[in-house]
Amino acid sequence: MATCPQGHASGSDDYCDVCGAQMGGPAAASRPQPAADAGGGGDDACPICQTPRAGQFCEVCGHDFTGGGGGVPIPVRGARWEAVTAADRGYYEKVIAEGGPDAARMAFPPYCPERSFGLVGEQVRIGRRSKAKNLAPEIDLTGPPEDPGVSHLHAVLLAQPDGTWTLVDPGSANGTQVNGRTVEINTPVRVGPGDRIHLGAWTVITIREGTP
Repeated sequence: MATCPQGHASGSDDYCDVCGAQMGGPAAASRPQPAADAGGGGDDACPICQTPRAGQFCEVCGHDFTGGGGGVPIPVRGARWEAVTAADRGYYEKVIAEGGPDAARMAFPPYCPERSFGLVGEQVRIGRRSKAKNLAPEIDLTGPPEDPGVSHLHAVLLAQPDGTWTLVDPGSANGTQVNGRTVEINTPVRVGPGDRIHLGAWTVITIREGTP
């Protein structure tokens, strides 16, 4: 089994099954690592997949170490908000201009229809499904077309008691932006109707109020 530049074991030899990094390429620039939670040591292992804890969410399977909501019940109701995914050429051109080990291999998709996902439940994971990791995110960006810059578990939307949502990046390989600002690892960012979430090489997710 191959090992990606981030140190993950991967069954795929082109892009890492865990973080989406290019296999065999130079190691990606290191991103700030989250400090260990006061409520638990950094050596805690995920009870689902045994991956060492690095923040609120397991970077492999998405398990929430806090138990989802810290004791505050989140009512599960029908979708009031939706997340609409699309391809953003302007963002893609910015990513290519910034360069990277596999920038030359990334091509903007000639056809990428919008898709709508209802925001239902306590958390909605964003990423690409992986049979090897038994991971099936609610907002599945596997494609086609597939954005190679999106990690298998890239970000998580968390429902709040007041009916709003926050976004958390648990440690994706290529980062996440909300309205052009970089999201720090494991730092919740409030999102609402009209907000645009950019990730990967060209993906944009727009939050809208309404049922898909």
